Parts: sequence; C-alpha cells; structure tokens
Amino acid sequence: MTTVDFYLGLGSRYSYLAASQIDRLEAAHGCRFAWKPIASGALIDRRGDHPFRRKDGIGPYDWAYREYDARAWAAHYGIPFHEPASFEVTADVPALACLAAERQGALVPCCRALFTTIFAEGAAIDEAAIAALPARLGIDLAAFRRDLASPATRVRHAALIDEAQARGAFGVPTFFLDGRMFWGNDRLPLLEAALRGAELPRWRERE
Repeated sequence: MTTVDFYLGLGSRYSYLAASQIDRLEAAHGCRFAWKPIASGALIDRRGDHPFRRKDGIGPYDWAYREYDARAWAAHYGIPFHEPASFEVTADVPALACLAAERQGALVPCCRALFTTIFAEGAAIDEAAIAALPARLGIDLAAFRRDLASPATRVRHAALIDEAQARGAFGVPTFFLDGRMFWGNDRLPLLEAALRGAELPRWRERE
C-alpha cells in the first residue's frame, strides 16, 4: 500500500484543514497517511527567520489574511473553524501528547481530538485539556502520563523534527510521496494528482 508521510503541527490552521481531507484521500486512492506530529515552530526556527514572529507580517503571513484564508478553506471543506485560543502549555506539549498516545495505538485519534479542541471548539490548550485526553480517547491515564513525561518521547519528537528537516521540509503541513514534497493544504490537489499517477517532478529528498 502506498504511504504518504504527513508532518503536521497541532496548532497549525493549515494542518487542521489538510487533516480534514485525509480520510477522503485514503478511501479514494487506497493509500495510508503516516501522521508525524511536531512542534512546527521548532522546525521553522531552523531556517533562521521565523515569519510568524514578525509583527509586520505581509502577504500570506499577515494575521488578518491568514484568518480570512483559513475561514474560506474551512467553508470550502464544510468544517468548523475558530481562530486558536491561547496555548497555556509549552509549544511541544501537544505533539508530545500525541506521541505518548501513540504508545497505546491512539496517535491519529489524539491528533484529531486536539484539532477538534483547538479549531472546532475554539478551546484553550492548557494542562486540563491535555489531562482530559486519555478519557476522551479511551486509553490508560497512568500510561499516558508516564509516556508524556518520558525522555524517550522527547527523543522521538526531536527525531521527527530532524527527519523533516533532512528531507527538506520547512513548515507544516508537509507531505512526502515517493520523493516528492507537497507543502501546505493548498498543495493537496498536486498530492492527489500524484496519487493518481501523474508524472510530477521529484524533490531533493534525501532518504
């Protein structure tokens, strides 16, 4: 079965939007997506210029435009959208929570639950929201807490960021399929064309 690697950020509008299309793409093309949650800011920082931290963002990095664009895409997809509320945990905690849930086979459900909390419900991500995940997912609370605090989970997260960077990714969502890279929700038509067998150029991916 064809596998598409999907690097995503839990606080990323465009990761949320793209994730809403994964089930459709898997069903239509008989493929599977490998979800790889990361703290996307850490990946962007490696570029040496973090456009989202500039107060004078222009073009696609203008905050008002990004909200407008995300709302337009959400309307197109027929899904709810709220601008993210406050994150009251460190930026890596949502990704670490999903990787902790992965130890109990709940990686994708955890990613989806956090996307729902952040973008569909517009709720803040705080310690209570993270603590509520095991009950929401039907997984063991003690094991989740242990794995969330485990150094091995942080090592796994750092390895995913290293992996994304080594493959040429510079933001999220980023998809890789057979040496071809697709960055952004708006590249999904190109990804879908590739899944149909279109001859698209390869990226400089280093496997």
